[in-house]
Parts: sequence; C-alpha cells; structure tokens
Amino acid sequence: MKIGFIGLGIMGRPMALHLAKAGHALFVPERGSLDDEMRQTATVLPDPAAVAAAAEIIILMVPDTPDVEAVLFGPKGVAEGIGPGKLVIDMSSISPTATKTFAEKINGLGGDYLDAPVSGGEVGAQQAALTIMVGGPQAAFDRAKPLFEAMGKNITLVGENNGAGQTCKVANQIIVALTIEAVGEALVFASKAGADPAKVRQALMGGLATSRILELHGDRMIKRTFNPGFRIALHQKDLNLALQSAKELGVALPNTAATQQLFSACVAAGGGGWDHSGMVRALETLAAHKVAQD
Repeated sequence: MKIGFIGLGIMGRPMALHLAKAGHALFVPERGSLDDEMRQTATVLPDPAAVAAAAEIIILMVPDTPDVEAVLFGPKGVAEGIGPGKLVIDMSSISPTATKTFAEKINGLGGDYLDAPVSGGEVGAQQAALTIMVGGPQAAFDRAKPLFEAMGKNITLVGENNGAGQTCKVANQIIVALTIEAVGEALVFASKAGADPAKVRQALMGGLATSRILELHGDRMIKRTFNPGFRIALHQKDLNLALQSAKELGVALPNTAATQQLFSACVAAGGGGWDHSGMVRALETLAAHKVAQD
C-alpha cells in the first residue's frame, strides 16, 4: 500500500521503517531532521497535504492534541489531500473528545478515520511489538490490520466508535503511572529501611507484586538510568487527558490526580525529559532518601 507517515520521532521513525520493510511504499513530509536512511527509504514530499494526496493511508504519530489538529487541518495539512477512499490513522495519544471531532471532519471530506494509540515505548516500536488500541469502523480496521501487524503484536479493535482507542490508551496510562508510583514508593521504603533495593526487587519479581513495570522501571530506579524511554512530560500530558475526561464524565480519579502532582514536581525540577520511571526522584525528595546513588 501507499502509506503516508507524519511524525518520525523516537516512536514514529522505527514504526515507519517497519512498514517500509514490509513492502509498503512510504511517503513523508520534508523536515530538516530527516536522516539519510529515511530519505533513501521514503519519498519525501513538501508538506502533509502532498503526502495525503499521494498516499492511500495516512498515519500520524505526533505528541499531543494540538499537533494532530495542526497536521490535519492547518495550512497545507492532511485534510487538503483527503478524498474518498483515503484512510487517516492517528496513532498519537490525544484527547478522546477531540478525536471524535477530527474523525467527523475527515468523514465529511469522504475519508475514513481510525484512532490507534500505542503502548510499548521505544523498545516496543523498535521491535515491532507495540500494543495497538483501535477505535473506528470494522471495515477500516480490517483494511489497516496488515499495517498494524507490521508494527505491533497485541492489536485490538476496542470499539467501532472513534475515540474508543484513545479512551483505552488513557486507561492504560493511568495504570502505568500508578504502578510506577507504587514501585517507586516500595523501593524508597525498602531502601530507607536498610534493605538492598536490588534484592527486594528480585524477591518481588517472584510474587504477586511482579509486573513489567517492576521488572523494567524498578531496574531503572535502582541503576539510575533515566534516559527516555517515555518522557515524563508526555506521561504528564496523558494524565491531563485522563483528568480532563474524568471531569467531563463526573468521575473521581484521586490517585491519578496525586500521581500527576509527582510528575509535575519532576517537571518543575527540570525533569520533563526524564524517563517516566524518574518519578521516583519526586518520592525520594519527599523521603529525603534515594533508592540508590546516582
């Protein structure tokens, strides 16, 4: 298929390369940051409108709701190249409410729309092992599924209504953030009590407390490896989406709100670019004790 891909960052670049390796023709917009491999792999076009005109399916992987809106509907945006038969797939993590509006606009131009945010981080993107949560019509999902299979492993059509994928991703980010917080609290507690946090983590990996986050992010907290990964600023953005959506729904998310404050403390300390496991640094400040020395 002819695939347009917009958003070639930490996640998007390996995702796009997997599609090219699967035999699909790749079209990307001109950016000064494009490296030689991408320029040799893809056809580079002037702007998102040109990419949309050339491609059958246009994939977006950008940071936030305003970025998606600008790429879709700004000057020389994707919408200018949309017509019948085109499919837009937004794999960014953005507002479920805004997603519904964006989908309606694309539908009004004759195109189909899927929201398909992902989980798995940089490693999942590099290994084509992402979890992909999709909202939108079954027929559009069936058309896009071979592309999802080139980028991920666990692929689920959450619902045939646009916004269902983004809602699922928000739920995912709540669980991930609160679990990182729990692992951080446990390791700070254990370390301050005099236990070896590495041995505590090893013991917990064999019990009910085990999790992928204890495995990966617990190790990061002990080894002090806070290079992203997934940046705190982006997870902070996702929890903002959770809290905004919860307000609209009249739902209380007390622990999500408390965890967001820990992310905010990290950002205030200059840690917006840390991996989200760096949340432990806020807990360490409150305890006046580090899990391990930097």
